[in-house]
Amino acid sequence: MRIIVAEDNDILRKSLSFFLESKGFNVDQFSDGKEALEAIEKENYDLILTDINMPGVSGMEITQHVRENLKSDIPVIILTSSGVEQTELDSFDIGANEFIAKPVSPAVLLVRINKLLKTRI
Repeated sequence: MRIIVAEDNDILRKSLSFFLESKGFNVDQFSDGKEALEAIEKENYDLILTDINMPGVSGMEITQHVRENLKSDIPVIILTSSGVEQTELDSFDIGANEFIAKPVSPAVLLVRINKLLKTRI
C-alpha cells in the first residue's frame, strides 16, 4: 500500500513516515502542498495524509482537487493543529474521510488508516 504524507513540519512528517514504513507501507513524503499535488496527479496512491496549512497548496486544496478535478475516491486524512470546529466541518464538506487534530497518536492514526483501506478493497 502506498501513502503520501504531505506535512510541512519536518519532524512530524519524518516521524509519521518512519512509523508507517515500519508497518509495511510505502511512503512518499512532501513538505510542500504543490509538490504533493503534482505527485498525486502522476502516481497512484492508496491514501493521502495531509496537513491543512502548507506552503504552495493547502491540504484543503489538495482534497478539493482530488475530489473535483481528478474525480478520485482515494481516502484522505486531514491533520491539523487547528481546533476550530468549522475547519473540521469544511474538511468533510470537501470530501475528507477523516480529520485528526494534532498531536496525533501514531497508533490511532494506524487504526484509522487500516479502517479506510479495508473499506476500499
